[in-house]
Amino acid sequence: MDEKKLLSGNEAVARGAYEAGCRFATSYPGTPSTEILETVLREYSGINAQWATNEKVALEVGYGACLAGARTLVTMKQVGLNVAADPFFTISYTGVNGGLVIVSADEPGVHSSQNEQDNRNYAKFAKIPMLEPSDSQEALEFTKYGFALSEEFDTPVLLRLTTRICHGHSVVYPGKMQDPTLKEYKKDWRKRAMVPANALARHPEVEKRLCNLKQASESSPLNDITWKSSDVGIITSGVAYFHALEAFPQYSILKLGFSYPLPEAKIKDFTSKVKQVYLIEENDPFLEEQVRALCPSVEIHGKDLLPVVGELTPETIRVAFKGKTGIKKGLAQDALRRLPVFCPGCPHRGSFYLTKKYARVITGDIGCYGLAALPPLECMDTIICMGASVGMAEGFSKVRPLEKVLGVIGDSTFYHSGVTGLLDIYFNSATSKLVILDNSTTAMTGHQPNPGSPVNSRGEPRGINLEALVGSIGINVKSLDPLSLKDSARELEQIMNSQSGAVVIFKSPCILLPEVAKNKKSPFRIDQAACVNCKACLKLLCPALEAAEKPLIREFMCAGCGLCAQVCPKSAISGVKAQ
Repeated sequence: MDEKKLLSGNEAVARGAYEAGCRFATSYPGTPSTEILETVLREYSGINAQWATNEKVALEVGYGACLAGARTLVTMKQVGLNVAADPFFTISYTGVNGGLVIVSADEPGVHSSQNEQDNRNYAKFAKIPMLEPSDSQEALEFTKYGFALSEEFDTPVLLRLTTRICHGHSVVYPGKMQDPTLKEYKKDWRKRAMVPANALARHPEVEKRLCNLKQASESSPLNDITWKSSDVGIITSGVAYFHALEAFPQYSILKLGFSYPLPEAKIKDFTSKVKQVYLIEENDPFLEEQVRALCPSVEIHGKDLLPVVGELTPETIRVAFKGKTGIKKGLAQDALRRLPVFCPGCPHRGSFYLTKKYARVITGDIGCYGLAALPPLECMDTIICMGASVGMAEGFSKVRPLEKVLGVIGDSTFYHSGVTGLLDIYFNSATSKLVILDNSTTAMTGHQPNPGSPVNSRGEPRGINLEALVGSIGINVKSLDPLSLKDSARELEQIMNSQSGAVVIFKSPCILLPEVAKNKKSPFRIDQAACVNCKACLKLLCPALEAAEKPLIREFMCAGCGLCAQVCPKSAISGVKAQ
Protein backbone atom coordinates (compact mmCIF):
# COMPACT_ATOMS: atom_id res chain seq x y z
CA MET A 1 0.00 0.00 0.00
CA ASP A 2 1.33 3.46 -0.94
CA GLU A 3 1.75 6.27 1.56
CA LYS A 4 -1.47 7.90 2.69
CA LYS A 5 -2.58 11.04 0.85
CA LEU A 6 -5.03 13.88 1.40
CA LEU A 7 -7.41 13.74 -1.57
CA SER A 8 -10.72 15.30 -2.53
CA GLY A 9 -13.56 12.91 -3.32
CA ASN A 10 -13.15 13.71 -7.01
CA GLU A 11 -9.43 12.92 -6.90
CA ALA A 12 -10.19 9.73 -5.00
CA VAL A 13 -12.66 8.56 -7.68
CA ALA A 14 -9.96 9.09 -10.30
CA ARG A 15 -7.50 7.13 -8.16
CA GLY A 16 -10.07 4.36 -7.65
CA ALA A 17 -10.61 4.08 -11.39
CA TYR A 18 -6.85 3.86 -11.92
CA GLU A 19 -6.47 1.15 -9.28
CA ALA A 20 -9.42 -0.77 -10.77
CA GLY A 21 -7.66 -1.02 -14.13
CA CYS A 22 -9.91 1.47 -15.89
CA ARG A 23 -8.74 1.98 -19.48
CA PHE A 24 -11.11 4.68 -20.75
CA ALA A 25 -12.71 7.75 -19.17
CA THR A 26 -14.80 10.57 -20.53
CA SER A 27 -16.94 13.43 -19.26
CA TYR A 28 -18.57 16.76 -19.96
CA PRO A 29 -17.35 19.32 -17.38
CA GLY A 30 -19.79 20.48 -14.73
CA THR A 31 -19.46 21.48 -11.10
CA PRO A 32 -19.03 19.55 -8.83
CA SER A 33 -17.75 16.67 -10.99
CA THR A 34 -15.17 18.40 -13.23
CA GLU A 35 -12.03 17.53 -11.26
CA ILE A 36 -12.50 13.78 -11.70
CA LEU A 37 -11.53 13.78 -15.38
CA GLU A 38 -9.06 16.61 -14.83
CA THR A 39 -7.26 14.37 -12.33
CA VAL A 40 -7.30 11.40 -14.71
CA LEU A 41 -5.87 13.55 -17.51
CA ARG A 42 -3.20 15.02 -15.23
CA GLU A 43 -2.08 11.98 -13.23
CA TYR A 44 -3.09 8.72 -14.90
CA SER A 45 -1.79 8.72 -18.45
CA GLY A 46 -2.49 5.00 -18.78
CA ILE A 47 -6.20 5.79 -18.95
CA ASN A 48 -7.35 7.00 -22.36
CA ALA A 49 -9.31 10.09 -21.27
CA GLN A 50 -11.10 12.84 -23.16
CA TRP A 51 -13.74 15.56 -22.82
CA ALA A 52 -17.01 14.99 -24.70
CA THR A 53 -19.32 17.49 -26.39
CA ASN A 54 -22.11 16.64 -23.92
CA GLU A 55 -23.07 14.04 -21.34
CA LYS A 56 -25.13 11.91 -23.74
CA VAL A 57 -22.17 11.70 -26.09
CA ALA A 58 -19.88 10.94 -23.14
CA LEU A 59 -22.05 8.01 -22.07
CA GLU A 60 -22.42 6.70 -25.61
CA VAL A 61 -18.65 6.89 -26.26
CA GLY A 62 -17.97 5.38 -22.84
CA TYR A 63 -20.46 2.59 -23.43
CA GLY A 64 -18.78 1.81 -26.75
CA ALA A 65 -15.45 1.49 -24.94
CA CYS A 66 -17.10 -0.69 -22.30
CA LEU A 67 -18.55 -3.05 -24.92
CA ALA A 68 -15.12 -3.20 -26.57
CA GLY A 69 -13.91 -4.71 -23.31
CA ALA A 70 -12.42 -1.82 -21.34
CA ARG A 71 -13.32 -0.88 -17.78
CA THR A 72 -14.77 2.60 -18.35
CA LEU A 73 -15.54 5.65 -16.21
CA VAL A 74 -18.10 8.28 -17.30
CA THR A 75 -18.63 11.34 -15.10
CA MET A 76 -21.08 14.25 -15.06
CA LYS A 77 -22.93 16.66 -12.77
CA GLN A 78 -26.47 15.93 -11.70
CA VAL A 79 -28.31 17.75 -14.50
CA GLY A 80 -25.93 16.10 -16.97
CA LEU A 81 -27.64 12.80 -16.26
CA ASN A 82 -30.82 14.30 -17.70
CA VAL A 83 -28.95 14.77 -20.98
CA ALA A 84 -27.56 11.23 -20.78
CA ALA A 85 -30.85 9.67 -19.65
CA ASP A 86 -31.71 8.25 -23.07
CA PRO A 87 -28.77 5.84 -23.33
CA PHE A 88 -28.68 5.46 -19.51
CA PHE A 89 -32.06 3.71 -19.39
CA THR A 90 -31.38 1.40 -22.33
CA ILE A 91 -27.90 0.24 -21.33
CA SER A 92 -29.57 -1.03 -18.18
CA TYR A 93 -31.09 -3.62 -20.56
CA THR A 94 -28.05 -4.30 -22.73
CA GLY A 95 -25.55 -4.81 -19.90
CA VAL A 96 -21.79 -4.40 -20.06
CA ASN A 97 -18.61 -6.14 -21.14
CA GLY A 98 -15.82 -4.27 -19.37
CA GLY A 99 -17.13 -2.73 -16.14
CA LEU A 100 -18.93 0.61 -16.47
CA VAL A 101 -19.14 3.14 -13.60
CA ILE A 102 -21.19 6.29 -14.18
CA VAL A 103 -20.64 9.13 -11.70
CA SER A 104 -23.48 11.53 -10.93
CA ALA A 105 -22.26 14.48 -8.82
CA ASP A 106 -25.36 15.94 -7.18
CA GLU A 107 -25.70 19.43 -5.73
CA PRO A 108 -27.87 19.70 -2.62
CA GLY A 109 -28.06 23.44 -2.01
CA VAL A 110 -27.71 24.32 -5.74
CA HIS A 111 -24.36 26.10 -5.75
CA SER A 112 -23.99 26.23 -9.54
CA SER A 113 -26.93 24.50 -11.23
CA GLN A 114 -30.38 25.30 -12.49
CA ASN A 115 -32.23 22.91 -10.16
CA GLU A 116 -31.74 20.77 -7.05
CA GLN A 117 -32.53 17.29 -8.32
CA ASP A 118 -31.81 14.14 -6.34
CA ASN A 119 -30.34 11.62 -8.78
CA ARG A 120 -30.83 8.66 -6.46
CA ASN A 121 -34.23 8.50 -8.13
CA TYR A 122 -32.51 7.73 -11.46
CA ALA A 123 -31.03 4.52 -10.05
CA LYS A 124 -34.46 3.21 -9.04
CA PHE A 125 -36.07 4.49 -12.23
CA ALA A 126 -33.51 2.82 -14.52
CA LYS A 127 -33.08 -0.27 -12.28
CA ILE A 128 -29.34 0.32 -11.99
CA PRO A 129 -27.43 -0.35 -8.73
CA MET A 130 -26.17 2.69 -6.84
CA LEU A 131 -23.27 3.26 -4.46
CA GLU A 132 -22.96 6.31 -2.18
CA PRO A 133 -19.56 7.00 -0.56
CA SER A 134 -19.32 9.23 2.51
CA ASP A 135 -15.70 10.41 2.27
CA SER A 136 -12.66 10.27 -0.01
CA GLN A 137 -11.45 6.82 1.12
CA GLU A 138 -14.87 5.42 0.36
CA ALA A 139 -14.95 7.29 -2.96
CA LEU A 140 -11.80 5.39 -3.93
CA GLU A 141 -12.97 2.01 -2.61
CA PHE A 142 -16.53 2.31 -3.90
CA THR A 143 -15.24 3.15 -7.39
CA LYS A 144 -13.22 -0.06 -7.42
CA TYR A 145 -16.16 -1.99 -5.97
CA GLY A 146 -18.39 -0.48 -8.63
CA PHE A 147 -16.30 -1.88 -11.47
CA ALA A 148 -16.32 -5.35 -9.89
CA LEU A 149 -20.07 -5.14 -9.24
CA SER A 150 -20.67 -4.01 -12.82
CA GLU A 151 -18.89 -7.00 -14.32
CA GLU A 152 -20.30 -9.54 -11.83
CA PHE A 153 -23.92 -8.54 -12.44
CA ASP A 154 -23.61 -7.40 -16.08
CA THR A 155 -24.87 -3.91 -15.33
CA PRO A 156 -23.78 -0.26 -15.36
CA VAL A 157 -23.29 1.07 -11.82
CA LEU A 158 -24.24 4.58 -10.66
CA LEU A 159 -21.75 6.14 -8.23
CA ARG A 160 -23.56 9.05 -6.61
CA LEU A 161 -21.49 11.83 -5.03
CA THR A 162 -22.58 15.17 -3.57
CA THR A 163 -20.77 18.51 -3.44
CA ARG A 164 -19.22 18.05 0.02
CA ILE A 165 -17.80 14.67 -0.96
CA CYS A 166 -16.57 15.88 -4.36
CA HIS A 167 -14.72 18.90 -2.99
CA GLY A 168 -14.07 17.89 0.62
CA HIS A 169 -10.65 16.41 1.42
CA SER A 170 -9.88 13.47 3.70
CA VAL A 171 -7.08 10.97 4.22
CA VAL A 172 -6.88 8.18 1.65
CA TYR A 173 -4.72 5.05 1.64
CA PRO A 174 -4.04 4.33 -2.04
CA GLY A 175 -3.60 0.76 -3.24
CA LYS A 176 -2.02 -0.90 -6.26
CA MET A 177 -3.33 -0.83 -9.82
CA GLN A 178 -4.97 -3.98 -11.14
CA ASP A 179 -3.94 -5.30 -14.55
CA PRO A 180 -6.11 -3.33 -17.03
CA THR A 181 -7.14 -6.40 -19.00
CA LEU A 182 -9.17 -5.83 -22.15
CA LYS A 183 -12.05 -8.31 -22.18
CA GLU A 184 -12.90 -10.22 -25.33
CA TYR A 185 -15.67 -8.75 -27.46
CA LYS A 186 -18.43 -11.18 -28.53
CA LYS A 187 -21.25 -10.32 -30.91
CA ASP A 188 -24.74 -10.68 -29.39
CA TRP A 189 -27.32 -8.67 -31.30
CA ARG A 190 -30.24 -10.09 -29.32
CA LYS A 191 -28.74 -8.58 -26.17
CA ARG A 192 -27.31 -5.38 -27.60
CA ALA A 193 -29.70 -4.32 -30.38
CA MET A 194 -32.84 -3.01 -28.65
CA VAL A 195 -35.48 -3.49 -31.28
CA PRO A 196 -38.83 -4.00 -29.52
CA ALA A 197 -38.76 -7.81 -29.55
CA ASN A 198 -35.28 -7.88 -28.01
CA ALA A 199 -36.11 -5.16 -25.47
CA LEU A 200 -39.18 -7.09 -24.34
CA ALA A 201 -37.07 -10.20 -23.90
CA ARG A 202 -34.41 -8.32 -21.94
CA HIS A 203 -36.76 -6.72 -19.42
CA PRO A 204 -37.29 -9.94 -17.38
CA GLU A 205 -33.50 -10.32 -17.26
CA VAL A 206 -33.24 -6.83 -15.76
CA GLU A 207 -35.83 -7.73 -13.09
CA LYS A 208 -34.02 -10.99 -12.32
CA ARG A 209 -30.76 -9.07 -12.02
CA LEU A 210 -32.39 -6.63 -9.61
CA CYS A 211 -33.41 -9.53 -7.33
CA ASN A 212 -29.84 -10.82 -7.37
CA LEU A 213 -28.54 -7.34 -6.59
CA LYS A 214 -30.85 -7.16 -3.55
CA GLN A 215 -29.17 -10.27 -2.20
CA ALA A 216 -25.76 -8.74 -2.85
CA SER A 217 -26.85 -5.58 -1.04
CA GLU A 218 -27.88 -7.66 2.02
CA SER A 219 -24.41 -9.08 2.45
CA SER A 220 -22.40 -6.12 1.17
CA PRO A 221 -19.89 -4.66 3.64
CA LEU A 222 -20.89 -1.25 2.23
CA ASN A 223 -24.11 -1.50 4.28
CA ASP A 224 -22.81 -1.38 7.82
CA ILE A 225 -24.42 -1.18 11.28
CA THR A 226 -22.82 0.48 14.30
CA TRP A 227 -24.70 -0.59 17.42
CA LYS A 228 -25.02 1.84 20.33
CA SER A 229 -28.16 3.02 22.16
CA SER A 230 -31.34 1.32 21.02
CA ASP A 231 -33.48 4.37 21.87
CA VAL A 232 -33.00 5.59 18.31
CA GLY A 233 -31.77 3.87 15.17
CA ILE A 234 -30.52 6.14 12.39
CA ILE A 235 -30.63 5.13 8.73
CA THR A 236 -28.56 7.33 6.45
CA SER A 237 -26.20 7.45 3.44
CA GLY A 238 -23.54 9.62 1.81
CA VAL A 239 -22.24 12.72 3.54
CA ALA A 240 -25.35 12.80 5.75
CA TYR A 241 -23.80 9.85 7.63
CA PHE A 242 -21.08 12.06 9.09
CA HIS A 243 -23.56 14.82 9.93
CA ALA A 244 -25.76 12.27 11.71
CA LEU A 245 -22.76 10.80 13.52
CA GLU A 246 -21.73 14.24 14.77
CA ALA A 247 -25.26 15.22 15.79
CA PHE A 248 -26.15 11.93 17.51
CA PRO A 249 -22.99 9.95 18.38
CA GLN A 250 -24.90 8.00 21.05
CA TYR A 251 -27.38 6.28 18.71
CA SER A 252 -27.13 3.15 16.54
CA ILE A 253 -26.60 3.80 12.83
CA LEU A 254 -27.26 1.78 9.68
CA LYS A 255 -25.04 3.35 7.03
CA LEU A 256 -26.11 2.50 3.48
CA GLY A 257 -23.23 2.65 1.02
CA PHE A 258 -24.94 0.22 -1.40
CA SER A 259 -28.14 2.25 -1.36
CA TYR A 260 -30.01 0.78 -4.33
CA PRO A 261 -31.42 -1.78 -4.25
CA LEU A 262 -31.83 -1.62 -0.49
CA PRO A 263 -30.93 -4.49 1.86
CA GLU A 264 -34.53 -5.03 2.94
CA ALA A 265 -33.94 -7.87 5.43
CA LYS A 266 -31.11 -5.93 7.10
CA ILE A 267 -33.33 -2.84 7.39
CA LYS A 268 -36.20 -4.84 8.91
CA ASP A 269 -33.84 -6.46 11.41
CA PHE A 270 -32.29 -3.10 12.33
CA THR A 271 -35.60 -1.31 12.82
CA SER A 272 -36.97 -4.17 14.93
CA LYS A 273 -34.20 -3.65 17.50
CA VAL A 274 -34.64 0.09 18.11
CA LYS A 275 -37.50 2.08 19.67
CA GLN A 276 -37.78 4.63 16.85
CA VAL A 277 -36.03 5.38 13.57
CA TYR A 278 -34.56 8.62 12.22
CA LEU A 279 -34.14 8.77 8.43
CA ILE A 280 -31.41 11.37 7.80
CA GLU A 281 -30.82 12.19 4.13
CA GLU A 282 -30.45 15.30 1.96
CA ASN A 283 -33.15 16.41 -0.48
CA ASP A 284 -35.78 13.80 -1.41
CA PRO A 285 -37.10 11.14 1.03
CA PHE A 286 -35.57 8.47 -1.20
CA LEU A 287 -34.66 6.07 1.62
CA GLU A 288 -37.53 7.11 3.86
CA GLU A 289 -40.27 6.19 1.41
CA GLN A 290 -38.84 2.73 0.91
CA VAL A 291 -38.23 2.12 4.63
CA ARG A 292 -41.75 3.27 5.53
CA ALA A 293 -43.16 0.80 3.00
CA LEU A 294 -40.99 -1.99 4.40
CA CYS A 295 -41.69 -1.23 8.08
CA PRO A 296 -45.22 0.23 8.39
CA SER A 297 -45.47 -0.36 12.13
CA VAL A 298 -42.19 1.33 13.06
CA GLU A 299 -42.13 4.92 14.41
CA ILE A 300 -40.15 6.80 11.74
CA HIS A 301 -39.16 10.44 11.59
CA GLY A 302 -37.45 12.03 8.63
CA LYS A 303 -38.83 14.60 6.24
CA ASP A 304 -41.61 15.44 8.73
CA LEU A 305 -38.78 17.21 10.58
CA LEU A 306 -35.94 17.70 8.10
CA PRO A 307 -36.01 20.08 5.11
CA VAL A 308 -36.17 18.70 1.55
CA VAL A 309 -34.34 21.82 0.32
CA GLY A 310 -30.62 22.48 0.67
CA GLU A 311 -27.70 20.76 2.36
CA LEU A 312 -27.87 19.28 5.85
CA THR A 313 -25.47 20.14 8.66
CA PRO A 314 -25.11 18.59 12.12
CA GLU A 315 -26.76 21.70 13.54
CA THR A 316 -29.71 21.43 11.11
CA ILE A 317 -30.20 17.82 12.20
CA ARG A 318 -29.95 18.58 15.92
CA VAL A 319 -32.44 21.42 15.67
CA ALA A 320 -34.85 19.35 13.55
CA PHE A 321 -35.00 16.43 15.95
CA LYS A 322 -34.28 18.06 19.30
CA GLY A 323 -35.18 21.73 18.96
CA LYS A 324 -32.90 24.73 19.50
CA THR A 325 -29.41 23.89 20.74
CA GLY A 326 -28.13 27.32 21.66
CA ILE A 327 -25.22 27.15 19.23
CA LYS A 328 -24.44 30.60 17.81
CA LYS A 329 -24.32 31.29 14.10
CA GLY A 330 -20.94 30.87 12.47
CA LEU A 331 -18.97 33.57 10.70
CA ALA A 332 -20.08 32.30 7.29
CA GLN A 333 -23.74 32.72 8.23
CA ASP A 334 -23.15 36.26 9.45
CA ALA A 335 -21.14 37.39 6.42
CA LEU A 336 -22.75 39.74 3.94
CA ARG A 337 -23.63 38.17 0.59
CA ARG A 338 -23.00 39.89 -2.74
CA LEU A 339 -24.08 38.99 -6.24
CA PRO A 340 -21.37 37.61 -8.53
CA VAL A 341 -20.33 39.74 -11.52
CA PHE A 342 -18.34 39.30 -14.73
CA CYS A 343 -14.54 39.44 -14.38
CA PRO A 344 -12.79 42.73 -15.20
CA GLY A 345 -12.12 42.70 -18.94
CA CYS A 346 -14.64 39.90 -19.65
CA PRO A 347 -15.76 40.26 -23.29
CA HIS A 348 -19.29 39.16 -22.33
CA ARG A 349 -19.79 42.62 -20.79
CA GLY A 350 -19.54 44.21 -24.23
CA SER A 351 -21.77 41.55 -25.76
CA PHE A 352 -24.56 42.18 -23.30
CA TYR A 353 -24.16 45.95 -23.51
CA LEU A 354 -25.05 45.58 -27.20
CA THR A 355 -27.66 42.82 -27.06
CA LYS A 356 -29.61 44.65 -24.37
CA LYS A 357 -29.67 47.67 -26.63
CA TYR A 358 -31.19 45.90 -29.66
CA ALA A 359 -33.25 42.99 -28.27
CA ARG A 360 -36.34 43.23 -26.08
CA VAL A 361 -36.47 39.53 -25.23
CA ILE A 362 -33.29 37.50 -24.64
CA THR A 363 -33.52 33.77 -24.11
CA GLY A 364 -30.39 32.72 -22.23
CA ASP A 365 -28.43 29.58 -21.55
CA ILE A 366 -26.06 27.80 -19.16
CA GLY A 367 -22.60 29.29 -18.64
CA CYS A 368 -20.82 32.09 -16.78
CA TYR A 369 -22.69 34.52 -19.05
CA GLY A 370 -25.81 33.54 -17.05
CA LEU A 371 -24.63 36.27 -14.66
CA ALA A 372 -26.28 38.68 -17.09
CA ALA A 373 -29.65 37.54 -15.75
CA LEU A 374 -28.89 38.98 -12.32
CA PRO A 375 -29.61 42.54 -11.26
CA PRO A 376 -28.72 45.17 -12.10
CA LEU A 377 -28.04 43.90 -15.68
CA GLU A 378 -31.21 41.76 -15.85
CA CYS A 379 -30.82 41.34 -19.60
CA MET A 380 -31.62 37.64 -19.85
CA ASP A 381 -35.27 36.59 -19.70
CA THR A 382 -34.83 32.83 -19.35
CA ILE A 383 -32.30 30.17 -18.31
CA ILE A 384 -33.66 26.63 -18.50
CA CYS A 385 -31.09 24.07 -19.56
CA MET A 386 -28.13 23.56 -21.92
CA GLY A 387 -29.12 24.58 -25.44
CA ALA A 388 -32.62 25.82 -24.57
CA SER A 389 -31.88 29.41 -25.63
CA VAL A 390 -31.87 28.43 -29.31
CA GLY A 391 -35.17 26.58 -29.43
CA MET A 392 -36.91 29.05 -27.11
CA ALA A 393 -35.91 32.01 -29.29
CA GLU A 394 -37.31 30.15 -32.29
CA GLY A 395 -40.58 29.35 -30.53
CA PHE A 396 -40.97 32.92 -29.27
CA SER A 397 -40.35 34.39 -32.72
CA LYS A 398 -42.84 31.97 -34.31
CA VAL A 399 -45.60 33.33 -32.07
CA ARG A 400 -44.45 36.97 -32.02
CA PRO A 401 -42.64 37.49 -35.36
CA LEU A 402 -42.36 41.28 -34.91
CA GLU A 403 -40.76 41.06 -31.48
CA LYS A 404 -37.01 41.71 -31.12
CA VAL A 405 -36.05 38.28 -29.78
CA LEU A 406 -32.50 37.04 -29.39
CA GLY A 407 -31.12 33.74 -28.15
CA VAL A 408 -27.73 33.90 -26.38
CA ILE A 409 -25.50 30.89 -25.90
CA GLY A 410 -21.81 30.22 -25.19
CA ASP A 411 -19.56 28.33 -27.59
CA SER A 412 -19.17 25.22 -25.42
CA THR A 413 -22.91 25.11 -24.74
CA PHE A 414 -23.60 25.56 -28.46
CA TYR A 415 -21.51 22.48 -29.26
CA HIS A 416 -23.11 20.66 -26.29
CA SER A 417 -26.72 20.93 -27.45
CA GLY A 418 -27.31 24.22 -29.24
CA VAL A 419 -26.41 23.03 -32.72
CA THR A 420 -29.52 20.83 -32.98
CA GLY A 421 -31.72 23.85 -32.23
CA LEU A 422 -29.99 25.81 -34.98
CA LEU A 423 -30.73 23.01 -37.44
CA ASP A 424 -34.38 23.36 -36.45
CA ILE A 425 -34.30 27.12 -37.11
CA TYR A 426 -33.15 26.51 -40.67
CA PHE A 427 -35.39 23.50 -41.27
CA ASN A 428 -38.53 25.32 -40.12
CA SER A 429 -37.72 28.60 -41.90
CA ALA A 430 -37.61 30.55 -38.62
CA THR A 431 -36.45 34.16 -38.46
CA SER A 432 -34.78 33.70 -35.08
CA LYS A 433 -31.58 35.52 -34.23
CA LEU A 434 -28.88 33.85 -32.18
CA VAL A 435 -25.75 35.20 -30.53
CA ILE A 436 -22.91 32.76 -29.83
CA LEU A 437 -20.44 34.05 -27.24
CA ASP A 438 -17.23 32.43 -28.47
CA ASN A 439 -14.46 32.79 -25.88
CA SER A 440 -12.53 29.72 -27.14
CA THR A 441 -13.04 27.62 -24.01
CA THR A 442 -15.45 26.18 -21.45
CA ALA A 443 -14.86 29.05 -19.07
CA MET A 444 -17.26 28.46 -16.20
CA THR A 445 -15.89 25.05 -15.24
CA GLY A 446 -12.21 25.93 -15.55
CA HIS A 447 -11.16 26.19 -19.21
CA GLN A 448 -11.72 22.65 -20.43
CA PRO A 449 -11.39 22.44 -24.24
CA ASN A 450 -14.47 22.13 -26.42
CA PRO A 451 -14.68 21.26 -30.15
CA GLY A 452 -14.01 24.92 -31.01
CA SER A 453 -10.85 25.18 -28.86
CA PRO A 454 -7.45 25.29 -30.58
CA VAL A 455 -6.37 21.95 -29.02
CA ASN A 456 -8.16 18.91 -27.58
CA SER A 457 -7.72 17.13 -24.21
CA ARG A 458 -4.37 15.67 -25.32
CA GLY A 459 -3.01 18.95 -26.67
CA GLU A 460 -3.48 17.90 -30.29
CA PRO A 461 -4.25 20.79 -32.67
CA ARG A 462 -7.96 20.87 -33.45
CA GLY A 463 -10.58 23.59 -33.50
CA ILE A 464 -13.78 23.61 -35.51
CA ASN A 465 -14.38 26.67 -37.67
CA LEU A 466 -17.58 27.93 -36.06
CA GLU A 467 -18.41 30.37 -38.86
CA ALA A 468 -18.04 27.61 -41.45
CA LEU A 469 -20.15 25.22 -39.35
CA VAL A 470 -23.02 27.70 -38.98
CA GLY A 471 -22.73 28.79 -42.61
CA SER A 472 -22.87 25.19 -43.81
CA ILE A 473 -26.34 24.89 -42.30
CA GLY A 474 -27.49 27.68 -44.60
CA ILE A 475 -27.90 30.43 -42.01
CA ASN A 476 -26.41 33.90 -42.33
CA VAL A 477 -23.51 34.32 -39.93
CA LYS A 478 -21.41 37.33 -38.90
CA SER A 479 -18.45 37.47 -36.53
CA LEU A 480 -18.13 40.62 -34.43
CA ASP A 481 -15.74 41.88 -31.76
CA PRO A 482 -17.61 42.53 -28.48
CA LEU A 483 -14.82 44.87 -27.39
CA SER A 484 -15.42 47.12 -30.39
CA LEU A 485 -18.79 48.60 -29.50
CA LYS A 486 -19.30 51.12 -32.31
CA ASP A 487 -18.61 48.77 -35.24
CA SER A 488 -20.42 45.84 -33.67
CA ALA A 489 -23.48 47.94 -32.80
CA ARG A 490 -23.95 48.96 -36.42
CA GLU A 491 -23.78 45.36 -37.64
CA LEU A 492 -26.00 44.01 -34.88
CA GLU A 493 -28.70 46.59 -35.53
CA GLN A 494 -28.84 45.62 -39.21
CA ILE A 495 -29.08 41.93 -38.35
CA MET A 496 -31.84 42.48 -35.80
CA ASN A 497 -33.84 44.42 -38.39
CA SER A 498 -33.55 41.67 -41.01
CA GLN A 499 -36.40 39.28 -41.71
CA SER A 500 -34.37 36.09 -41.87
CA GLY A 501 -32.67 33.84 -39.36
CA ALA A 502 -29.13 34.87 -38.48
CA VAL A 503 -26.27 34.07 -36.14
CA VAL A 504 -23.89 36.61 -34.64
CA ILE A 505 -20.65 35.24 -33.21
CA PHE A 506 -19.16 37.57 -30.63
CA LYS A 507 -15.58 36.34 -30.76
CA SER A 508 -13.08 37.29 -28.04
CA PRO A 509 -11.06 34.94 -25.80
CA CYS A 510 -11.78 34.55 -22.08
CA ILE A 511 -9.76 37.11 -20.15
CA LEU A 512 -8.56 34.40 -17.75
CA LEU A 513 -7.01 32.12 -20.38
CA PRO A 514 -3.26 31.93 -19.57
CA GLU A 515 -2.22 33.16 -23.02
CA VAL A 516 -4.52 36.18 -22.62
CA ALA A 517 -3.73 36.89 -18.97
CA LYS A 518 0.04 36.97 -19.56
CA ASN A 519 -0.44 39.70 -22.17
CA LYS A 520 -2.57 41.91 -19.94
CA LYS A 521 -3.15 45.33 -21.43
CA SER A 522 -2.38 48.63 -19.75
CA PRO A 523 -5.09 49.89 -17.37
CA PHE A 524 -7.36 52.85 -18.02
CA ARG A 525 -7.84 55.96 -15.91
CA ILE A 526 -10.60 58.58 -15.55
CA ASP A 527 -9.68 62.25 -15.94
CA GLN A 528 -11.61 63.63 -12.97
CA ALA A 529 -11.63 67.16 -14.42
CA ALA A 530 -13.20 66.02 -17.68
CA CYS A 531 -15.66 63.60 -16.01
CA VAL A 532 -19.22 65.03 -15.80
CA ASN A 533 -20.34 62.24 -13.45
CA CYS A 534 -22.95 60.90 -15.86
CA LYS A 535 -22.11 57.37 -14.58
CA ALA A 536 -22.41 55.84 -18.08
CA CYS A 537 -19.25 53.79 -17.38
CA LEU A 538 -20.76 52.34 -14.19
CA LYS A 539 -23.54 50.73 -16.26
CA LEU A 540 -20.94 48.27 -17.54
CA LEU A 541 -20.75 46.82 -14.00
CA CYS A 542 -17.01 46.34 -14.20
CA PRO A 543 -15.51 45.44 -10.77
CA ALA A 544 -12.59 47.72 -11.57
CA LEU A 545 -14.92 50.75 -11.58
CA GLU A 546 -15.74 52.34 -8.23
CA ALA A 547 -18.77 54.57 -7.65
CA ALA A 548 -17.05 57.27 -5.59
CA GLU A 549 -17.98 61.00 -5.64
CA LYS A 550 -17.07 60.62 -9.29
CA PRO A 551 -16.35 57.21 -10.84
CA LEU A 552 -12.83 55.89 -10.34
CA ILE A 553 -10.93 52.99 -11.89
CA ARG A 554 -9.01 50.65 -9.59
CA GLU A 555 -6.03 50.32 -11.91
CA PHE A 556 -4.72 47.13 -10.26
CA MET A 557 -7.96 45.40 -11.30
CA CYS A 558 -8.36 46.95 -14.74
CA ALA A 559 -7.69 44.51 -17.60
CA GLY A 560 -7.46 47.28 -20.20
CA CYS A 561 -10.43 46.16 -22.31
CA GLY A 562 -11.35 49.81 -22.94
CA LEU A 563 -15.12 49.34 -22.90
CA CYS A 564 -15.54 52.12 -20.34
CA ALA A 565 -13.65 54.53 -22.59
CA GLN A 566 -16.00 53.67 -25.46
CA VAL A 567 -19.17 54.45 -23.52
CA CYS A 568 -17.88 57.69 -21.97
CA PRO A 569 -19.64 60.61 -23.75
CA LYS A 570 -16.90 63.12 -22.79
CA SER A 571 -13.81 61.08 -23.69
CA ALA A 572 -12.72 61.38 -20.08
CA ILE A 573 -11.31 57.82 -19.95
CA SER A 574 -8.06 56.80 -21.58
CA GLY A 575 -5.26 54.28 -21.28
CA VAL A 576 -2.62 55.04 -18.67
CA LYS A 577 0.24 54.75 -21.15
CA ALA A 578 -1.54 57.10 -23.55
CA GLN A 579 -1.51 59.94 -21.04
